[in-house]
Amino acid sequence: MRTPRSVPLLATVLVALAASGPQAFGAASAPDAHCAHRERTHVPGAALEQQACLPDLTTTALAGTRYTDTADQAGLTAKGTRVPSGVPGLQIDGYFPDSSRTNTTHGWNHDAQFVIRLPDHWNGGLVVTGAPGNRKQYSTDIAISDRVLAQGYAYAATDKGNTGADFYRDGKRPGDPVAEWNARTTQLTRAARRVVAQHYGHTPRRTYMTGVSNAGYLTRWQLENRPELYDGGVDWEGVLWKADGTGLLTSLPTAVAYGRGTADADDMYAAGFARGSEFLWPYHQSAYWGLTQKVYRAAFDPGYDPDCPGASAGSTTGELLAPCASDAAYRYADRPASVRRAVARVALTGRIGKPLITLQGDLDTLLPIATDADVYAGMVRDSRRGPLHRTYTVEDGTHTDGLYDTYPDRLRPILPCYRDAFDVLTRWVERGSEPPADHVVARPAAGDVVRTCSVTAP
Repeated sequence: MRTPRSVPLLATVLVALAASGPQAFGAASAPDAHCAHRERTHVPGAALEQQACLPDLTTTALAGTRYTDTADQAGLTAKGTRVPSGVPGLQIDGYFPDSSRTNTTHGWNHDAQFVIRLPDHWNGGLVVTGAPGNRKQYSTDIAISDRVLAQGYAYAATDKGNTGADFYRDGKRPGDPVAEWNARTTQLTRAARRVVAQHYGHTPRRTYMTGVSNAGYLTRWQLENRPELYDGGVDWEGVLWKADGTGLLTSLPTAVAYGRGTADADDMYAAGFARGSEFLWPYHQSAYWGLTQKVYRAAFDPGYDPDCPGASAGSTTGELLAPCASDAAYRYADRPASVRRAVARVALTGRIGKPLITLQGDLDTLLPIATDADVYAGMVRDSRRGPLHRTYTVEDGTHTDGLYDTYPDRLRPILPCYRDAFDVLTRWVERGSEPPADHVVARPAAGDVVRTCSVTAP
């Protein structure tokens, strides 16, 4: 499995930032009482692993150290996000065997990197995630790791096996780069469950899968295809892949055409983009639409325009973010059957085997909710798995919470709703407390939307 460089969320503007990682590992902290079982704790199948006994596993303490990468987290959360601290435990960093080498974190130049965190005060559970977009293993430390660690969960995250704007070059067949994401997530989950058993003396009582954007897709896929490994999941605006093309390969060409002046607002609405999201279009035109369309189209349909992206998605930020002229005219329905077969290899079905909560903002301007969460909810119902699924639409939420800082009067961060949804899921799984039916989580007229949200209150 081969791959290339580095891009956040689905495909974000922070390419240059993602190229910088934490410093290379030095000597780990000396063992003390809370590292008593580290000698028996090893990651099955890892080609390399390094342990560190740390006084605090959260970003409150790890920011600026080699144990996290705050640059790769940029844009995912609002500035006022509150994070916990004071969670001592063991951190294990390493990688599984892989032939691609674009994840430069720690100077390893090796993909399939992971981080596993084992808090001293364990609640018996494990939370697994993958990197959103094409970021790396530390990208959701603030968004996910900090809070679940503070709640007592063990935590494991993977870079998904390929990173960066050139991720589409990994593998030999169309669809290979995304297929690897699923395989790497399964690999890490199985390994992390065994690590937990070694460290604490028994396997996790509960294992939850969760993630943002591409990792939201991973959550759906894992609960459809590997339900025996998990007890439930929370999907935060997961990407939808369907063999019929519903999703970004059918909505983004219209967005690219709009940016080039060959489509109008009515075309955008017809493609699924929400009315009221127009103020977000200029930013997404400059930072998301072009790059996302060309690299994901290249991953599944490399024969469409071999000269774009060509050797790479671009060598400068401007080149990376610019769309190819041909992408404005891309029509998935007109492409050869081989393209649909490539997408079908990673497609979702809706046949989840464990409880799943989906969250998406109604102003998502990268993955319009009309072409994503709404469609996936219908797929789950059509598969007769509706009782296992809930979809909560966050009013004024968009794809990246960082945009709230620019538009605090128009947007609402999804993170506090996500945290509440995770608690709702655990009560559903562990106590049998069924959550309410699908509904819109309305933005309150007053209050702290950065730190509070109740998904059970419409």
